[in-house]
Amino acid sequence: MNTSRRRFLAQTSALGALLAAGCAYHPDRSGVLVRTRSSANPGPEPGEGKPWFEISLAEWSYHRAIFAKKMSHLDFPVVARRDHGLAAIELVNQFFMKQAQDRSFLADFKRRCDGEGVRVLLIMCDGEGALGDPDAAKRRQAVENHFKWADAAKYFGGHSIRVNAETNGVGTFEEQQKRAADGLAQLSEFCGQLGLNCIVENHGHLSSNGQWLSGVMRMVGRKNCGILPDFGNFQINPGEWYDRYKGVAEMMPFAKAVSAKANDFDAAGNCVETDYARMLPIVRAAGYRGWLGIEYEGEKLGEREGVEKTRLLLERFRHA
Repeated sequence: MNTSRRRFLAQTSALGALLAAGCAYHPDRSGVLVRTRSSANPGPEPGEGKPWFEISLAEWSYHRAIFAKKMSHLDFPVVARRDHGLAAIELVNQFFMKQAQDRSFLADFKRRCDGEGVRVLLIMCDGEGALGDPDAAKRRQAVENHFKWADAAKYFGGHSIRVNAETNGVGTFEEQQKRAADGLAQLSEFCGQLGLNCIVENHGHLSSNGQWLSGVMRMVGRKNCGILPDFGNFQINPGEWYDRYKGVAEMMPFAKAVSAKANDFDAAGNCVETDYARMLPIVRAAGYRGWLGIEYEGEKLGEREGVEKTRLLLERFRHA
C-alpha cells in the first residue's frame, strides 16, 4: 500500500471514530462552544448563516516586533483590531512577565482592550517551572507559580490559561504521564475555583505525542482541564516528528482552544507545512465550535503580512 493511501485510510479512520463517538458541543463558562458527547445541544451548523468557528489572534504572531521593541504589549489589542479586524486575542506572559500582579498595568491594558472592543481569551504561560517535575516540591512550586496568571486571566475575563506539560524528560512514558497529570490536576483545581480552564499545548517532547497528551487528560479527569492543539508543534526530538494530523485528531476531544499555526505560504496562499484543507475537517469533525487563534511564526514575511495571509486562509473554511 502506498504512503498516500495509508494516510487517507488513517485520516478516514480517525474522523470516523470522532463522528461515531457522537461528538457535539456546548457553551463552557466563557461562552466558548466546546465538545461534549451529548447531542442535545448541537449548536449552529454551517448553512444556518453562522461560521463554524471564530478567528482570534495569538500575541506570539508579533513576537519579533515586541522583542525588538518596535511594538509594545500594550499596542497588541490595537493592532489586532485596527490592522486585522479581529476582536479576540490570546496573550503571552513573556511580554508582561513582571506585570502579572501590577493592577495598574493590567487595568491600562484592559482599558485598551475595552476601547477597541477586543476580548482577551486566554494567557499563554511559559517559564514558570515544570508541572511534571520529578521532584514533588518543585512540581508544587510550578503549580503555584501559575496562580498569578490565572488571577490575571480572570481579571481580563478570559476563559483559560495555557500551560506546558513539562516533565524534564525523566522516567518512562507512563511515569511522565502520571507526574504531568498530578501537576495539572493541582493547577486545574485552583483554576476551577476561578471559573477558568487549565489547557495544555503540544509544545515539544512527549507533549507533542497525541497519545501521551490525551492519556494525561484522561488521568486528570477534570472538565476544566483540556488541550490547546497547535497545528505545528509536533517535533518530539531533533529529527523526530509526530504526525500532525493524527496528533490533532487525538487531541481534539479535549480541545478548549485551537492554534492555527502557519510559517510559509505558496503562491496560492496555502500554508506549506500544514494542509488546512485536511486539518480543519479534523477540527470540525470533533464538534469544536470555538476560536481558532492565528499564530504566524514564519520569517520570510513581515508579521503583519503573515497574520493576514493566515487570516485569509482561515476565512476560506469558516462557512465550508
